[in-house]
Amino acid sequence: MVDLATRPAAPPSANKASPNLVEMNWDPITRIVGSLGIFTKIDFENRQVAECHSTSSIFRGYSIFMKGKDPRDSHFITSRICGICGDNHATCSVYAQNMAYGIKPPPLADWIINLGEAAEYMFDHNIFQDNLVGVDFCEQMVKETNPSVWVKAQRTPARNADAHGYRTIAEIMTALNPFSGEFYRETLIVSRYTREMFSLMEGRHVHPSTLYPGGVGTVPSNQLFTEYLTRLVRYAEFMKKCVPLHDDLFDFFYEALPGYEEVGRRRILLGCWGAFQDPNHCDYNYKHMTDWGRKMFVTPGVVVDGKLVTTDLVDINLQIRILRGQSYYDDWDNCETFVKTDPLGNPVDQKHPWNQTTIPRPQKRDFDKNYSWVMCPRWLDKSSGDHLPLDTGGGAFARLFSTALAGLVDMNGYVKATGDSVKINLPKTALKPAVEFEWNVPKWSNAIERDRARTYFQAYCAAAAYYFLEQAFTEIQAGRTKTWTEFEVPDEAIGCGFHEAVRGVLSHHLVIKDKKIANYHPYPPTPWNATPRDDFGTPGPYEDAVQNTPIFEENGPDKFKGIDIMRAVRSFDPCLPCGVHMYVGGGKTVKTTHSPMFGASRKSSP
Repeated sequence: MVDLATRPAAPPSANKASPNLVEMNWDPITRIVGSLGIFTKIDFENRQVAECHSTSSIFRGYSIFMKGKDPRDSHFITSRICGICGDNHATCSVYAQNMAYGIKPPPLADWIINLGEAAEYMFDHNIFQDNLVGVDFCEQMVKETNPSVWVKAQRTPARNADAHGYRTIAEIMTALNPFSGEFYRETLIVSRYTREMFSLMEGRHVHPSTLYPGGVGTVPSNQLFTEYLTRLVRYAEFMKKCVPLHDDLFDFFYEALPGYEEVGRRRILLGCWGAFQDPNHCDYNYKHMTDWGRKMFVTPGVVVDGKLVTTDLVDINLQIRILRGQSYYDDWDNCETFVKTDPLGNPVDQKHPWNQTTIPRPQKRDFDKNYSWVMCPRWLDKSSGDHLPLDTGGGAFARLFSTALAGLVDMNGYVKATGDSVKINLPKTALKPAVEFEWNVPKWSNAIERDRARTYFQAYCAAAAYYFLEQAFTEIQAGRTKTWTEFEVPDEAIGCGFHEAVRGVLSHHLVIKDKKIANYHPYPPTPWNATPRDDFGTPGPYEDAVQNTPIFEENGPDKFKGIDIMRAVRSFDPCLPCGVHMYVGGGKTVKTTHSPMFGASRKSSP
């Protein structure tokens, strides 16, 4: 990896923005659910994005129609929130239900869930990294946007050619060309067998059929885990090629385009809610959540300006605030308070997800007023009083950052957090020797480092899966094959689940009254990353990362593709931003008007 501290500074901008700003809009940046739009004003004279707004024009309303449902159905329903990380929602919902019902699954059930979720991370990060975001770095795209960079790539040797087989950076770029590229096609095959790994553990991808509160319905056996292992070994061998390949590619961009570290850069404000429970410590009891949260195999944490300020899940939970901001909702300050104190007696704020009431208010998009269906999740920093717009860095970045700084994780040498890095050890495979990779905490939160972290976390999950398999085999050999704990739904209860969806923080907050759901709020990573301006005028992470980002693309306004902007946005892995439709009026300054959204003209009441 290139030493970030020695990289040259970005090209200086003029002190005063040019009055000739060009509006350029990408809407939609297609995802599995929802529709992300990025609206910008670009200062081509100073080669910089002057302004950015992130907007989502689709309302789903899970928090509304979950009310009154049987809480035992919540994981099946909420898995349908997303068509690619539905299992992450199901898992998080099961965690919240375990807490509400006061139950602890048998250890083997947690190891099976860990194996399933590890496979999901491997699958999803793989397909996004090389079949979606990787296209932004392929030969076809680089030739169209930065022909001079393509020329440099042709004559730049790949430092890790012995590991991945591509002699030059240009060969790597060619291998990433969609459908025709060798590496692109290889990763499609990888995505197939990693889905098979998941289905072995949880029955069906992406909506698990054997995942329940209290455990799993998966029938454990040596054969089951061996079938998983055969695919894992294949994946580990692939990662021994993938990590050095991506390091070569990303390091090249820093070298070929001095100042590229500023693309997508924002203040280091990261949130990670932790992943992979340790059944030797986790009992899903809220009163013990501080302790068992710190035993998770991905450490929960909040990072502010590069420093880890907490690893306490109770603290993380209590300081979550949902602000209305410039979104299409009414406030709920005068609505019902569902939870006044947590099980430890701590007061719970009205802006906390346990107490949120969703009151949609459709209206015309107006960037001076309200412009998105995404609310504004924030984390209250008690030391400063600031409502921090945490981002997830695409998930992997925040997970590695928090885990590295905490220094708590040690999976029998497979994965070890050192305090400023994470060491990842993959054992010998069929054609390659054992390898150790080390992810070092970078100086900046930017597009390249978010993408780099995604590759390293794939290796992290592979190494972790080896450890989880060892534990599962131990349970089987000891005859401890039970995978489910019976339970009853209480008349009244609260629960919260903390997990990591592939692209970042995921929490589910549940309130039960009369054995039915009284309130339910799932908060996946995209609402954290895609928020509009909040009540204090603070932009959301997408907006913040794009606004003021320098433009390195060599095309002028007439042929501008916005590749640097797309790399910045896609580095956050906003679900699946694969179908971008852009309209710029032939590169001219444009005025865009929007008809009222459906329902805006109808009279409505809370």
